[in-house]
Amino acid sequence: MKLACQEQLLPGATLQEKWDAAQHYGFDAIELRGKGDHRLRSRLPELRAALRDGVPMPVVCVEMDHFIGDFDPARRSDAVANMRTQLSVVAELGGTGAVTPASYGMFSRRLPPFEPPRPPDQDREVLLDGLAALGAHAAAEGVAILLEPLNRYEDHMVNTVAAAAELADAVGLASVQVAADSYHMNIEEADVGAALRAVAPRIGHVQVSDSNRLEPGAGHLDWASFLGSLSGVGYGGYLSFECRLSGNADVVLPRATAFLRGQQ
Repeated sequence: MKLACQEQLLPGATLQEKWDAAQHYGFDAIELRGKGDHRLRSRLPELRAALRDGVPMPVVCVEMDHFIGDFDPARRSDAVANMRTQLSVVAELGGTGAVTPASYGMFSRRLPPFEPPRPPDQDREVLLDGLAALGAHAAAEGVAILLEPLNRYEDHMVNTVAAAAELADAVGLASVQVAADSYHMNIEEADVGAALRAVAPRIGHVQVSDSNRLEPGAGHLDWASFLGSLSGVGYGGYLSFECRLSGNADVVLPRATAFLRGQQ
């Protein structure tokens, strides 16, 4: 089992200090966060120094206020441009890919006004256009664009791993893959194991948090079943902590990594 931790969860002023903490807590890598305005690219001197010092940074997860499925064409174009930058940076770092949802917090059919301003066929067209462009760029860089389904309250377009995999299949590029997240799957999937098995060839990355969005072991997810399903489909990538913490990192993170490894 390979465990990664998103950088903002780790104490330390530098990536090297965060890596020292990560190793102490039982992690094998750091997942980066990709803010807007191409800020990951502006961090390249810092990232290159960390890479020289042996810090593994296999994946970046976008952190912006607009995404590739935005209703506004200018914001959508900017999101795609930022993802292109993040793919190039993670490729230079020897990583595997960059994670993005279709959108986050833009619209939910479960909350008023219930009907989005763009119909589903146009949602699909927008997402396919963005994923095709990013998939081509990812292929040229030797990495993957990783589409993450979010739960129905956070996004109205892509809520299940099957929906994400269908879009990836429609694009037709191996460089378009799915990022599965245990928290969102807990809400959206009727059978998590069956859902993972159905999209196994497209799973490129996995993020983990418990049922309450806290660290693994702090909620009620059936981790033995979840990990068994991943093992059963041959997933050998990272499990990356994307969560809130129930207490001090020095206490809860090593407890959570030990807990997960104990579920194997």
